[in-house]
Amino acid sequence: MHTRDRIMALENGKGIKYLLDSAYTIFNNPTYMIDSNYCLIAASDGPMEIPAWSELILTGTYSLQAREYMAQAGIYDTIAGIYDAVTHIKKPIYLEKGEGRSYGVMTGQVVNKEKDAVAELVMYEYYSSFDAEAMEAFEALVDKIEHEIHNYEYFIKLPTVFYEDTIHKLLDRTAMNTIVHHSQARMIKMRYEKYLYVAVVYARQYNMLDSIQRSRLEYFRSLLKNKYSERPFIYAIYSEYIVMLLGSAFGVFTEAMPLGKEYDFYTHNKLYVGISESFEDIFEFDLNYDKAVATLQNGMEKNNGERIFVS
Repeated sequence: MHTRDRIMALENGKGIKYLLDSAYTIFNNPTYMIDSNYCLIAASDGPMEIPAWSELILTGTYSLQAREYMAQAGIYDTIAGIYDAVTHIKKPIYLEKGEGRSYGVMTGQVVNKEKDAVAELVMYEYYSSFDAEAMEAFEALVDKIEHEIHNYEYFIKLPTVFYEDTIHKLLDRTAMNTIVHHSQARMIKMRYEKYLYVAVVYARQYNMLDSIQRSRLEYFRSLLKNKYSERPFIYAIYSEYIVMLLGSAFGVFTEAMPLGKEYDFYTHNKLYVGISESFEDIFEFDLNYDKAVATLQNGMEKNNGERIFVS
């Protein structure tokens, strides 16, 4: 039986650990899976003498030093670059030994039922060499895991949690180490075309308690997500605003029009929006958030009946 057929014959419903343990037997190589926050999901048996492997198994994540090392070795750029080159298709790739890697690795992006990237599957070329048959079987393993997690609530909710957490880090200025946080920021940027815009959405508060206002913002965020469900916007609640990251191929807002041309929705729901100028560097998110807030506040002070204010 071919290796791919042996992978396809594995049962779903027994968990990710079962699939990785079975893959260890079939490929004769160790495998692990981490989510988009670098948290270890599951791993097969593996070579504890390799520092990166033992750190991951013992701590459940990679240290900042390890992430910095991998980024400087070009591992993140290589993976992200290849995914870019195939228009974000999740084809597994092979990274040869060298450039900071003691062993060759196969890596594949795992997506959830909404086709959002939620995890990375990594197999070391430790005991047995990879060949074309192994590459094909590894791709089948990624598919098998995606089928396994299809209805896992954790992976359905993970993108929302991940994107909001990353936006909070950018706004709190705790993600300013561009080497360490490059991979996570890159995952956000890959969702968009060339230019980015920050929009802040404000709803009148009427002296509400913080808990009530938070619930209202949650409601309005869900309303916005539903309205723009066909667009890859990212949403977060920060301070007293709903923050939206918009994208476009155009650097001039009047040409980009990422929110469309009809603004009655905002009038009906008594919402106000401030939008930044366009930018390209995701690490300038905080500066453009400040611009969007200033634009919103200046527009509301003029009180000329408009709902959308652009820098």
